[in-house]
Amino acid sequence: MKRVVVKVGSHIISDEGKISEERMQRLCEFLSDLMEKYEVILVSSGAISAGMCRVDIKKEGVVNRQMLAAIGQPFLMENYDRIMSNLGKNVAQVLLTAGDFDSRKRTNHAKNVIDALCERKILPIINENDATGIEEILFGDNDRLSAGVAHYFNADILVILSDIDGYYDADPRANKNAKIIPLISFLSQDELNQKPSAGSQFGTGGIVTKLKAANFLLENNKAMFLASGFELEVARKFLLQNKQVGGTLFKKEICKEVMG
Repeated sequence: MKRVVVKVGSHIISDEGKISEERMQRLCEFLSDLMEKYEVILVSSGAISAGMCRVDIKKEGVVNRQMLAAIGQPFLMENYDRIMSNLGKNVAQVLLTAGDFDSRKRTNHAKNVIDALCERKILPIINENDATGIEEILFGDNDRLSAGVAHYFNADILVILSDIDGYYDADPRANKNAKIIPLISFLSQDELNQKPSAGSQFGTGGIVTKLKAANFLLENNKAMFLASGFELEVARKFLLQNKQVGGTLFKKEICKEVMG
């Protein structure tokens, strides 16, 4: 069985300042279906927005964001556990920082746990340990972390479900004729050096952090697929039917097909 990492952005599971039960239900149904075919690892943002549902603390400032994440993380996991349990699947929480991948020992310890959970068909749900690591809070919305998870935990592909439904040939907010590029095998430094911008009040990274995640995987001969987390049909067809009807696949042309 091949291993898939699915990363879901904050905006996908939150709506107007609260966790969206409907979106989480659809996401969990999708993950449950994937688990019938693949080993699946979920990297989930959303702890901060979940915390904002519970307490009246502003998002401004690193310490406030850390507090919100600490408050929201158990609430987020409670929702995942309840919904996935109703679908007949068990989940496990794994908190990491991008810095954990700088230590071979810590990486191996984490991989051993992930391998054991996947072998037992338990869904590992990974999030940034925001109490000790703040880089993703500031810059990445877990995009960099998810790329590390895919690489160091030997996944075949990273699938990012976002409010950004693909990589366009122009800014779709400014150009109505912009089109999604279906396949990217190389990213230039100009593309990677753009200034990051958030796509929503609950997001952090925008397209640039996703491009950097894709570039890291391209450099390590792995693939990434970027698609909408609101309309899961594109990701469903890609992963379950091996059909690309939207989104952007980042993959070196010399690499073997990752799906099939």
